[in-house]
Amino acid sequence: MPFAELGDVRLFYTDDAPSAAAGPTRAGGLPLLLVHGYAADSQDWAWHIAGLTAAGHRVIAPDLRGHGHSSAPETGYRPQELAADLARLLDRLGVDQVIAIGHSMGAMVASALAVEHPGRVRSLVCVDPAYGQPPEIAQFLPGMVEALRKDPVATVLGMEPVLYTAATPRHLRTAHARKIQATPEHVLAQAFPAMFTDEGHWGTRPASEAYLTRRDCPVLTCWASPASAAWETELFKHPASRAIAWPGAGHRLHEERPAEFLLVVKNRLEELEKLDKEKPASPSQP
Repeated sequence: MPFAELGDVRLFYTDDAPSAAAGPTRAGGLPLLLVHGYAADSQDWAWHIAGLTAAGHRVIAPDLRGHGHSSAPETGYRPQELAADLARLLDRLGVDQVIAIGHSMGAMVASALAVEHPGRVRSLVCVDPAYGQPPEIAQFLPGMVEALRKDPVATVLGMEPVLYTAATPRHLRTAHARKIQATPEHVLAQAFPAMFTDEGHWGTRPASEAYLTRRDCPVLTCWASPASAAWETELFKHPASRAIAWPGAGHRLHEERPAEFLLVVKNRLEELEKLDKEKPASPSQP
């Protein structure tokens, strides 16, 4: 069954094997973990799953706590708590390490998995992350949190237009509006401040900088904003990390331009394979 009972939460997930026609499993045999964003679900990755399995990758795509087909406990919506759910899911599946690909809040969750559970994440691909909000945006977040307490669904729907561009397909706007309306109100009201205003949050600068510099693995980040890409470039620790900008893209750039995004991911996975092959052999034990 595609559900995992993990303490106080029941997570829905899919676990797709690589296509037999693709030949040997790629990326060193590591599964890919796809992590969706706020008020969304794993359906966001449907187009990409098919392409990644066809390229020889195992792909695990969960619905986060409170989202999609997963259960919605009353609490537990900090990025670190959502990452802990995923660590338990990987334990259940017998998976020690993954390459994590996360969008928006999902990029925060994937980063938290790398930071809080060392060794579980070989590499990260972050897609227009929710972290790193600059002061000119952060000043509006407390007001948005207050509005969420009064009418969560209407507030989140009201945020949506700024996430799109004129090129964003209408069907994508409709699909995400429906997902927002299907997300429990307490989840909308808790997960947003957990990212940006609650004590210990790290969604705004400089808290983002302090947290993200704890990531030791290679990171590739795709930003809609060139300024954000330049900002994050200064935070990377691994020499194979980089941030790239997608001019003209909206927040859900992986869904707006899926073929282009899939090519970027495939190229990145090939880079990681080469890096692993170039690693010096460990000295033999006496």
